[in-house]
Amino acid sequence: MATRTHGERQGTRSILKKKKAERSRVFINRVMHPYAEGDRVAIVLDGAQQKGMPHRRFQGKTGIIAGIQGRAYVVSVSDGDMQKTVVARPEHLRFME
Repeated sequence: MATRTHGERQGTRSILKKKKAERSRVFINRVMHPYAEGDRVAIVLDGAQQKGMPHRRFQGKTGIIAGIQGRAYVVSVSDGDMQKTVVARPEHLRFME
């Protein structure tokens, strides 16, 4: 029997799986959306884009844009009673009003 993996993407088969209609589709509006500091965003991981993907524990969390770091955005997320910063590229973010 094989040993269990302990990598960063372990157990993400259902989280990162796309629907059949969404496969091989690039959501250009999600990539090109201009975010400003103070915007509320949801972290939704895109399994087709590995660059700038935050850890899977932040899948579905909402946060506030705190700044820009290169092509990525710094998002302030509350994880329990702690405030954490997540660096994610715009492919993995969705704008919330």
